[in-house]
Amino acid sequence: MITQIREKSQITIPKDLIKKLNLKIGDNIDINIENDKIVIKPVVIIPKAQAWFWSKEWQQRESQAEKDIENGQVEKFNSTQELFEDLDN
Repeated sequence: MITQIREKSQITIPKDLIKKLNLKIGDNIDINIENDKIVIKPVVIIPKAQAWFWSKEWQQRESQAEKDIENGQVEKFNSTQELFEDLDN
């Protein structure tokens, strides 16, 4: 697809690309040069206080937890007291 650079170095991203990438007004994009090409990637800005949740290690553990839940490898407790007693053991 071809587009033109306009005043203030602005370009328009074609509507079908916006749809395919599910982009909306206000979304953030990262623009870089790779091998003489302009590469535009949608990005999500994560608050620093929540960055731990998006770490590779945390995501691997989340994935394992989901698998354990799907496979019924969980314990159920009738009360919080039971849970705390089990944690103390």
